[in-house]
Amino acid sequence: MKIHTKDIYLKTKGFSDIHDVTEKVNSIVKKSGIQEGFCHVFTVGSTASVSTMEFEPALVQDIKEKLEEFASRNMRSHHSETWGDDNGFSHIRSTFMGPGITVPLRDGKCILGTWQQIIILDHDNRPRKRHVVVQVIGNES
Repeated sequence: MKIHTKDIYLKTKGFSDIHDVTEKVNSIVKKSGIQEGFCHVFTVGSTASVSTMEFEPALVQDIKEKLEEFASRNMRSHHSETWGDDNGFSHIRSTFMGPGITVPLRDGKCILGTWQQIIILDHDNRPRKRHVVVQVIGNES
């Protein structure tokens, strides 16, 4: 079994800014040489998350609106009151969505649906440089 790890860095805007990283992940998988196994995508930090979706403008807007309904940037939170950083909502969004996903590999490619992309969501209340770790695990043949 082989393990191949690479990093992706993204400049984000916060407030559930969504970035499609599918091509970057696919490139890492291809360069790994691994044919069968798994690709794990993990965002470092406690105010971002990873998921999959059909990455198109209307659905991106729908997701942002639903996240705002779920945990509004204006919500009262004990975290924000304790630390004074007003980003308790971003921790809640990130915790409920999760920091990583695992995608199976077959024939050296991520198994994703036709319209399914891998996305990073930055929920914080300010622009950030996000660190994403992509780890490909499996067999070369």
